[in-house]
Amino acid sequence: QVQLAESGGGSVQAGGTRKLSCVVSGDYSGYCLGWIRQAEGKAREGVAGIEADGSTHYAESMKGRFTISQDKSKNILYLEMNSLLPSDTAMYYCATKRCGGSWLVRFWGQGTKVAVSA
Repeated sequence: QVQLAESGGGSVQAGGTRKLSCVVSGDYSGYCLGWIRQAEGKAREGVAGIEADGSTHYAESMKGRFTISQDKSKNILYLEMNSLLPSDTAMYYCATKRCGGSWLVRFWGQGTKVAVSA
């Protein structure tokens, strides 16, 4: 079974930067990796995904501000977040998901909280 362990969350001021990490272990053959988030009282939403060939996709509101990357040698997934907004405040989860630009997730970790203050 896949295990995903996120880290890097914390408090940051609006306009600031935060980089999240996720250590991925186990077999996730047939799935791709991505980040999702859930703000308090809101539905879960896709943030960014990375395909097996390294191509990436983002939710519209994250384009140009967030960057997803992967260090396959260390099995670590990253999410660099720039120009953060208070609306980015949420619990961020690393997840295995259906490939091909889908936000359909299979497994996700415990999450790491990001709080952006105005």
